[in-house]
Parts: sequence; C-alpha cells; structure tokens
Amino acid sequence: MSVLVFIDQAEGHVKKAAAEVISYGAAVAKNLGVAVNGVVLGNVSEELATYGQYGVQKIYHINDAALNHFDAQVYTQAVAAAVEAAGATIVIFSNNVDGKAIAPRLSAKLKAGLVSGAVALPDTSNGFVVKKSVFSGKAFANIAVHSAVKIISLNPNAYQATEVGGTATVEALSASLPAAKVKITGVNKVEGEVPLTEADIVVSGGRGLKGPENWHLIEDLAKTLGAATACSRPVADEHWRPHHEHVGQTGVVVAPNLYIAIGISGAIQHLAGVNRSKVIVVINKDPEAPFFKAADYGIVGDAFEVVPKLIEAFKNR
Repeated sequence: MSVLVFIDQAEGHVKKAAAEVISYGAAVAKNLGVAVNGVVLGNVSEELATYGQYGVQKIYHINDAALNHFDAQVYTQAVAAAVEAAGATIVIFSNNVDGKAIAPRLSAKLKAGLVSGAVALPDTSNGFVVKKSVFSGKAFANIAVHSAVKIISLNPNAYQATEVGGTATVEALSASLPAAKVKITGVNKVEGEVPLTEADIVVSGGRGLKGPENWHLIEDLAKTLGAATACSRPVADEHWRPHHEHVGQTGVVVAPNLYIAIGISGAIQHLAGVNRSKVIVVINKDPEAPFFKAADYGIVGDAFEVVPKLIEAFKNR
C-alpha cells in the first residue's frame, strides 16, 4: 500500500502544480502511515531527485520518447504501470488539463473511485472522505470512496506546496505502451508570456477598457507585477484580445494567488473560472458591479485614473 503522485511535465519542464500535488500526496501518506512515490513520463531537464524536498521518497521515471508528447491513452497506460510497480492504492493528479484527461481513464481501467476537484486532505477518521468543490465552486461536497484503489485530482492552488527537505531516489521504469492514436502535425506556441495556468498573478480586463487601443494599461500593470494577462469573454469575442487569454467557465480556468479584474462586471460565467483565486481585487467605476460581491478588495473608480496610479505606486516600491 502506498500513495502515487503524478508529476506533470511539459516540454521537459516539471509544472508548478507538481510541487502542490507532491506536498498533498506526502501529507496523505503521512496520515495513513504509508510511503509516497511519484511518476514522471517522458524526458525532463530538471534533476528529479530534488523534488524529494516536497516529501516524495521515490520517483519512477518512464523515459520513453513516445511520452514526450501528451496522449491521454498512452499516458494512462504508463501511469497504470507505475501504479502496479509502486503497489499504490491512492493515486493523485493535479486537476489540470492533463489530470482531467488521465484520471477518468485510469479510474475506468483500475475500477477505482475518482474524486475530481479536491480542495482538502481526505478525512480518514471514518472511511475515506474527500472534500471537493461543486457547481463551479459555489458549494462543496464530501465524497466517500470505498474502492480498493482511490484516485484524487487536486484543484490547483488548493494546497500549499511545502518544502520538508530530503532527496528522492529516481528509478527507471519501463512500460508496454500502446501506439499513439494522436498525430501531432504542428505546434503553435505563444511566446514571451507568462502561461495563464502557471501564473501567480493575473491581470484581467473587460469591456470597461472601451477598446483594444487601451489595453496597454493591462499590459503595463502586468509587466510591473510579473503577471499574466487575461480578459473576459466579450473582449475575446470582440477580437480585442486572442481567445487563449479568455478566462471563465467557457475559457481558461485559473487559480492564481492574486487576480486583478479591471473593467469586468463579474458575470457568473466569468466568476466560475476565477473563483479559486486566493485574493481577488476588482476595479470598476460601477459600485453595483456583481464582481464586488466576490472580491476580497474593491476599488470603485475609473480604470483610466486608477490603473496608472497603481502602476506608479508599484514601480516606486
């Protein structure tokens, strides 16, 4: 019996969410008195042993060229091989794009109960109960899992990554992998920007900016803070900004430490994509804007007056 965490990587670099998942898995393992192992798929440039600082004891590395590009079915087979090698009864993913693709498939393959969107450590005082967010983050549910193998996908930024010291052992693992059914013919990358899903700070703008010619306010504030830029759906639909910057229920779901919304009214669809942010700051000249009800801090004022003053203040600090 052990805990296995999926250490996500892309283009050879371990993702930020991996540290959170490892820390979470280490805490679960400690509560149960079992070992915690990790699995990494494909070639990585980082020294994997250093991730032992977050509590993982052993990392299985399946370094197969077939895993350098994501394919959900191939990845599921590889993770299943690691589950068997580790004798794992609890498997933990980040509830990101990769985790959402692999976890359900692995659940079906292993006949394992799955709880997606976990926000807290399992309660093992009477069985195995996991708290998760439901209804786009507007409520919580406690799910009891009774299967022999249990799978959890942890919401990004729901658990603090904690360094406990130590070094993990890295063990090469081979797996019989199926042929990929997805063929990659080309990759179009956005260069020179902080990826939205990895950003600690996100600065987002809405129709209150009045037009794309004013978007420099968002970009200047983001550059000052080292943040990613985002927008509401109407802004993307008007082609002021590219659709990959659209955050919300029908766009990118983000969970940064700080989300700054400028000129966004706060429709429920937008809130559903940002309500996992640790701190939300809203700047809007309409004191009745719905977003203020969800905000931790609010500034009632004209963005064209407030944002330049914020930029100046941050630069002075």
